[in-house]
Amino acid sequence: MILPIVAYGDPVLRKKAVDIESNYTNLKILIADMQETMHAASGVGLAAPQIGKSIRLFVIDATPFGEDKEDDTISKKEREFLKKFNRVFINAQIEEEQGTEWKFNEGCLSIPKIREDVLRKPTIKITYLDENFEEHTEEFSGIAARIIQHEYDHIDGKLFTDRISPLRRRLLQGKLTNISKGKVDVDYKMKFPLR
Repeated sequence: MILPIVAYGDPVLRKKAVDIESNYTNLKILIADMQETMHAASGVGLAAPQIGKSIRLFVIDATPFGEDKEDDTISKKEREFLKKFNRVFINAQIEEEQGTEWKFNEGCLSIPKIREDVLRKPTIKITYLDENFEEHTEEFSGIAARIIQHEYDHIDGKLFTDRISPLRRRLLQGKLTNISKGKVDVDYKMKFPLR
């Protein structure tokens, strides 16, 4: 089932999400609904707070990056990895971030029509549970690491706009206010806090 995506301004996007147990009610259905919602909105990641649930869960499907042969910033090896990068992250904890920060243009389904360059470290080590509650500790780099960091921010109550300069944020304030009021054209279901 396609769920409405919570828009900028909703308090749930600012809460630090809580861990869940394997007996969380209808977890498999929730994961399937989140994946369907993400795909319907042409996203590559979706965190539970974006559908109004303050729990430490996010889904990622980076296959569009793997299929984009025109983007020459992605190596062939990375593209091959991204083609298959489709994961569920439960109760994730980033253990470390390494390397020199690099800039990449990010967007967010909760903040439609706004994209900004965001600096993030290129390599991360993360411990998480998959949809079967099996634990993994893995290292990711490049686009995969960036998508994880973006979604991880959501479960910590942060947005990509928190990572841009205060001046840029002030310049965007009118657009952000309009989004919270529903004054934005989107082709997917959204829930606006100030409507």
